[in-house]
Amino acid sequence: MLNIVILAAGTGKRMHSDLPKVLHKLAGRPLLQHVLDTARALKPAKLCVVYGHGGRALPEQFKGADVVSVKQQPQLGTGHALKQALPHLGNDGITLVLYGDVPLIAAGTLKRMLKPNQLTLMTVELDDPAGYGRIVRDDDGDISRIVEDRDATGYERNIREVNTGIMAIPGARLQNWLSRLGNKNAQKEYYLTDIVALAIQDGAKVSAIQPQHAWETLGVNSKAQLAQLERLYQRERANQLLERGVTLADPSRIDVRGELACGRDVEIDIGCVFEGNVTLGNRVSVGAHCVLKDVKIAAGTELLPYCLIDGAEIGRDCRIGPYSRIRPGTVLENEAHIGNFVEVKNSHIGKNSKANHLSYVGDATVGKHVNIGAGTITCNYDGANKHRTVIEDGVFIGSDTQLVAPVTIRKGATIAAGTTVTRDAPAGELTISRVKQVSISGWKRPKKKVRSKE
Repeated sequence: MLNIVILAAGTGKRMHSDLPKVLHKLAGRPLLQHVLDTARALKPAKLCVVYGHGGRALPEQFKGADVVSVKQQPQLGTGHALKQALPHLGNDGITLVLYGDVPLIAAGTLKRMLKPNQLTLMTVELDDPAGYGRIVRDDDGDISRIVEDRDATGYERNIREVNTGIMAIPGARLQNWLSRLGNKNAQKEYYLTDIVALAIQDGAKVSAIQPQHAWETLGVNSKAQLAQLERLYQRERANQLLERGVTLADPSRIDVRGELACGRDVEIDIGCVFEGNVTLGNRVSVGAHCVLKDVKIAAGTELLPYCLIDGAEIGRDCRIGPYSRIRPGTVLENEAHIGNFVEVKNSHIGKNSKANHLSYVGDATVGKHVNIGAGTITCNYDGANKHRTVIEDGVFIGSDTQLVAPVTIRKGATIAAGTTVTRDAPAGELTISRVKQVSISGWKRPKKKVRSKE
């Protein structure tokens, strides 16, 4: 059986913020959320979060059937914090101790720690170990104890192997070791690291593993450290994309704040942000400084710079932007064009339809081969309720047109520039209402002139 306890009670004074430290965001998610997600990947029988600073903010945000929240008050050190969780833990199996401000630890690294009937520490070797507890070994190379930086001698401060705080403790020994912890140290706190000496005293096996990457164990105590971890996280995600064949204009200028899945020959320019779940099909091109959230984009579509797309599904070979905004509930079918300074919300745009300039299309159903002229607005809100606009196949809408919903523009209709449409427009006819709305029977749409070759 595996129990996981996440210690998240720190005040975070160096963050200079009223927000609890573990609620500050890395890659768009709270630090603690990263640790919880990793913990859940290990499928623990018990998952406990020990909180303190920030009151009920933590348990309210992370409440769930699989999470037990325990308050540490007063805060008397890491050993005291773990002791608060004891009533919720079993007496067998392994208790894995994690930290809410160490967000990059990998589940695969933690799995290597889960060894029954022994105390397993995670250690790293640092060129500058200042501030960390040092791993003190005996002449045989076995771990004898951990000494905190503030309590270390000059010789001990030169030790480069340091304690990360992450440890796996045999459940059968946990209560006994915690009960024997003392606070005779500079901080007058109960250090969890002191159980190492107790384990050795009791003849228990103590071992250590090291992570694949030292940065997995880096914690956050300041905004500068948070920024450092953000770049580490993003560079790792960029490297993964590059290994899968994605072309990144600059791997140091991309932010992935969720899950990004890419097909073959995808190209991503600088400054792009991906949030939630984003899927890019084969040959999708994303221009500079686009923001995509919960979007699925099919093959061959091109996003020009500065597009914002949220909660939408985009078909094949579409062209969007620059400066387009696609809002939730929108579906663009294949070969649709949404141009500069066009906003689309909760609308279905049919195949090969276009809104290329300065328009708002909201709560609309647009058929195939529709042209929406510059400055067109679907007036979908009456001050209390939203109404839908239906534009059928083959419609041509002139510039500076207002479609006052609920209204339907029938198949093949043409709406003259500057028209305000308040009633359904008949199929195949010209509707104009510059003075009053009239429909002109028998009107024929002009055809392109064929220029003779000289």
